[in-house]
Amino acid sequence: MLTPLAYGLAIVLNLLILFIGARFLFVPRPAAAGYGVPAKKDGDAAYLTIKGLRDGGYGLLGLALLAFAGATAEAWFMLVVALVPLGDTVIVLRNGGTKAVAFGIHFATAVIVLVNAVLLFAL
Repeated sequence: MLTPLAYGLAIVLNLLILFIGARFLFVPRPAAAGYGVPAKKDGDAAYLTIKGLRDGGYGLLGLALLAFAGATAEAWFMLVVALVPLGDTVIVLRNGGTKAVAFGIHFATAVIVLVNAVLLFAL
C-alpha cells in the first residue's frame, strides 16, 4: 500500500512542477502573480523564463529518476529539491507577498515534498 502512495505522490508532484514551469513559459505574468510576487511590466521577462525552465527541468528530472533510477534516487532528489519551495517562501515574504501565499503554497509544498521523500525512503 505504501508503494503506490509514494510513487503516485512523486508522479503528481513532478507533473505539477512541470505544469508550473510550462505556465511560466507560456503565460508568465499570471504565473508570477500566482507565485506570490507579481512581475513588473517592464523587465522581468528573462527571470520569468528562467523560472519556467528551472521548474520544467526539475519536473522532467524527477520523472526520469523515478522511471529509470528508482525510489531511492527519487527520494534523494525530493529531499534536495524541497529547498526550492523553502527558498520561494522566503522570496515571497521578502518581496511583499502575503504570508498566506508564502506559507499556504510554498512552505506547504516543501512539507509535502519532504513527506514524499520520507515515503520513498521507506520503500
